[in-house]
Amino acid sequence: MKNWLITGVSRGLGKALAEAALARGDTVIGTVREGNPDIAQGNGAFHPLLLDVRDPKAIETAVSRAFDLVDRLDVVVNNAGYGLLGPVEAVTDTDMTRLFEVNVFGPLRVIRAVLPRLRAQRSGHIINITSIAGRAPNAGSGVYSATKAALEGLSQSLWQELRPLGIHVSAVAPGAFRTDFLTDHSIRQTSLRSEDYATSVGTIVTALRQTDGRQIGDPERCAQGILAVVDSNTPPLHLLLGSDALRRARVKLDQVIDEMDQWEQVTRSTDFP
Repeated sequence: MKNWLITGVSRGLGKALAEAALARGDTVIGTVREGNPDIAQGNGAFHPLLLDVRDPKAIETAVSRAFDLVDRLDVVVNNAGYGLLGPVEAVTDTDMTRLFEVNVFGPLRVIRAVLPRLRAQRSGHIINITSIAGRAPNAGSGVYSATKAALEGLSQSLWQELRPLGIHVSAVAPGAFRTDFLTDHSIRQTSLRSEDYATSVGTIVTALRQTDGRQIGDPERCAQGILAVVDSNTPPLHLLLGSDALRRARVKLDQVIDEMDQWEQVTRSTDFP
């Protein structure tokens, strides 16, 4: 049995993951911003904690409380986050600051808070829930994609730092899953409505709104995929979840390779002779 700390368990993938871990008898410490989450406890033990990941002191308190409840943490999942749609031009300083506080600085502070204990254990697994938008962005999600790309980069470096200590790191990038992520609970939209962006941002945002409730991804199957990762002796650093995420990632990689090949002569020309 494993002990988990999962941020953002009130809905969506966080809730599905908490319930999947509890169903098999694990212990889950799950954070929510407010209220009492409706979590099916299964055969495990569930401990809810109130936490706003924008509050550094609250993060320290929550992590300390987690280690009061359990003697060790086996899995730490940075799941709490939200989306922002609209052209980059329309993103205000307030939009930008809040998004990075929740999606980047919150997870980073959680990681800093748990690492002294994970290092002492010489074990543990940090899972950062990123997004396919962080690896293969579309128009209309530039700043959101930037937050998820930042979390991807953080995970890659952290993996190299912690691997000699027996601590695993995985950046999990889901595609579109049938949760409430596209509702007002989890996504916001900027106010600029210029026709100049109709064929780029407008097309993407309309398509996203039309897929709400019909996403191809099953949250419960997503949770089982993450369970497989934490149970593996050789977990991946990068994991895509969803056939749509796989397709977008492959298209992006092909484009990058083609462009590298096209401009290789210029790339090489900048070295000293």
